[in-house]
Amino acid sequence: MTQISILGCGWLGLPLAKKLIEEGYSVNGSTTSENKLSIFKDLGINPFLVILSEVEGALENESVSKTITDFLAKSETLIIDIPPKLRGSAASFPTPLEMTFVKKIENLIPFIEKSTVKKVLFVSSTSVYGDENGVITEETEPNPDTESGKQLLLAEALLQNNRNFETTILRFGGLIGEDRQPVKFLAGKENLENADAPVNLIHQNDCIGVIQEIINQSKWNEVFNAVAPFHPTRSAYYTQKAIDLNLALPKFSSEKSNIKKTISSEKTERVLNYKFKPEDY
Repeated sequence: MTQISILGCGWLGLPLAKKLIEEGYSVNGSTTSENKLSIFKDLGINPFLVILSEVEGALENESVSKTITDFLAKSETLIIDIPPKLRGSAASFPTPLEMTFVKKIENLIPFIEKSTVKKVLFVSSTSVYGDENGVITEETEPNPDTESGKQLLLAEALLQNNRNFETTILRFGGLIGEDRQPVKFLAGKENLENADAPVNLIHQNDCIGVIQEIINQSKWNEVFNAVAPFHPTRSAYYTQKAIDLNLALPKFSSEKSNIKKTISSEKTERVLNYKFKPEDY
């Protein structure tokens, strides 16, 4: 039975693990919450408590080192799906010593190098492109304007430049799902900006579907944007969603949008032959 390790079995990683198990894979799943270990076990996921640290040498602690080593053991593929959990503008970009997310990935890499892992799928974000206008493809030069976007881009490079394993970067747009719909935070609010800016969203089901295709088709050393190819305006999309969910309508400013960024998933559709599911949007 082929084994896959998923670093970060949260909102996306947990249902992904369940789907991979259904497909016949053995899955090692990590969490930072001890109370989730029994839940993972009940679902058939091999549970591991993995807490990465940005502190130099912190992962060399014997028990911590053994846990990470065991988590990666016998897996050929590693999926990294841990969010930076960073906020801030370009003006507040951290110094290299404060690059906490990047340091966590940097501290993890030696464990990957010593393991059986030969393929890494890194879940990133289209935030690495910043607020560029026009159609954004994988060929567009990244220009992050948030702290998390900058650290994601640096983490991408650390993994891509390592020759001990092959890395594919998967850049997701705004994440939505049955339990995750941004209109719930916009309902009833007024003077919302960028009314006619296109939305760039991806449903949890499509996130999982794209990851499955990358693994099943062995598409490594690639970069993929993953955003549903449906781009209504913010005002049109969220107004309709509020109606569908019987929520107070959001009210958008009449001022012209200054952001007209459309993320293209043409490569994902073409190379992976992937069909996004319009009914989920």
